Amino acid sequence: MRAPGGTLVFVEVRARGSATHGGAAASVGANKQRRIVLAARHYLLRHRQPPPCRFDVVAIEGDRIEWIKGAFDAG
Repeated sequence: MRAPGGTLVFVEVRARGSATHGGAAASVGANKQRRIVLAARHYLLRHRQPPPCRFDVVAIEGDRIEWIKGAFDAG
């Protein structure tokens, strides 16, 4: 997905029936973030000049949807 201004956005979507056990956003822990960053780096190898990037999380809990922009970074 491209945001206005040309930023490439990698989005992880997580769903949980309820917020028990930390909820949907909390399920994107350090190990999952590392795997997403590695996949993003692999994808970006195709670009001669990679665009600016951002990692977002869309957390769905029951009927509630939360879009967390810039949820984590590649560092």
